[in-house]
Amino acid sequence: MSFLSFFLGEKKKTATVAKERLQIILAHERSGRGASRADYLPQLQAELVAVISKYVQISASDIKVSLEKQDNFEVLEVKIELPDAVK
Repeated sequence: MSFLSFFLGEKKKTATVAKERLQIILAHERSGRGASRADYLPQLQAELVAVISKYVQISASDIKVSLEKQDNFEVLEVKIELPDAVK
């Protein structure tokens, strides 16, 4: 850690920020309205498309977001179909 980064702080990576936001969204939804209502999933999907589109050309149909209950916990499943690499 450099002297300046100690005082100025380090710039967070985009993936880390996105992960933290997702954790906050999930915690908020679980505590507020209950996890059984997953009405935030379409908005989450749209935001994922917006973020990933900055780096790769994709459409909304390339991302599937679902929330399932398994035993005593919930599973947020995100499937992202990326285009093949250009050769």
